[in-house]
Amino acid sequence: MAPGIVSSTESNPELSGAMSSREIIVLDGGFATQLSCHVSQPIDGDVLWSARFLATDPEAVIDTHVDFLRAGADLIITNTYQASIDLFMKHLNLSEKESYNLIKKAAELAHTAVTRYMEEFPGSRKPLVVGSVGPYGASLHDGSEYNGSYAATTPIETIRAWHIPRIDALIEGGVELLAIETIPCRAEAEMLVKLLKDKYPQMRAWLSFSISQDGKSIAYGEPFQETARYCYDLNPEQLVAIGINCTAPKHIESLIFGINQGRSNSLPLIVYPNSGESYIVEMGWINRDKCEPVETYIPSWLDLGVTWVGGCCRTYAIDVTRIRREVQKWKQSHLCK
Repeated sequence: MAPGIVSSTESNPELSGAMSSREIIVLDGGFATQLSCHVSQPIDGDVLWSARFLATDPEAVIDTHVDFLRAGADLIITNTYQASIDLFMKHLNLSEKESYNLIKKAAELAHTAVTRYMEEFPGSRKPLVVGSVGPYGASLHDGSEYNGSYAATTPIETIRAWHIPRIDALIEGGVELLAIETIPCRAEAEMLVKLLKDKYPQMRAWLSFSISQDGKSIAYGEPFQETARYCYDLNPEQLVAIGINCTAPKHIESLIFGINQGRSNSLPLIVYPNSGESYIVEMGWINRDKCEPVETYIPSWLDLGVTWVGGCCRTYAIDVTRIRREVQKWKQSHLCK
């Protein structure tokens, strides 16, 4: 069984019971990317990003989740990466309580999607609902989740206080796991791992980092492997996986190669990159035709020990289907050896 997976699926026997000695968990893809197939309003560039649609078009949110489940995802991640109480109060004119409840609603919408999927495919194993816990920098709307610059100026107590009500709302909404994702700096990652232990001992989570362009460090400049090992060792009982998201696929292998060398307790690895495209404010996403499809990298990542794999920005439901296909091919080839 994949390291850490038992604890993460205690409330989901359909998923837990189906696991083999090397089960690979397939994640969903880029939520805003797939959501664009259901809405006509712009998403990129919005200060609330896809989270605005929790209030304005909840059915589109549900439909997006269902798309990923039909595509073969074992779990869906709530549409809360860019969600926060202060942003909802400011940009949706909601009260503090209404903002809290909208984050809670995101988890409930994901559960509705699971219910609809299970009604459509009653023989399927029940997918997990995972709560997205994006970094403090995502709320600043300045791209700092990709450089971690706020770590130099924002007290860690401020960041901690900002995270707590979001996590509370997600748990109250019924998420079964937390996705602590796109974290750019060690200080925030360390704080969240400790917060998990101190305030939410009943919850499991994965932790994934945003990465700098050097292919070695997390976004704020700290060495990835050293930081990942340190954070995992702070709380191996609750962390089901640790790794990388929203990074170009070409950088993944160099980041994770050898990360478990010499370790008695191997890190369970999670990888869900973006498409590899570049984003320019004036032009949007460009150079898709110059990117190798994410699924072409899957076999090498699985060979390196990855047990959780999916997509992030600019990956659609069809990409999840292709990822699932590569996972199945890899598993089949290894069963024959």
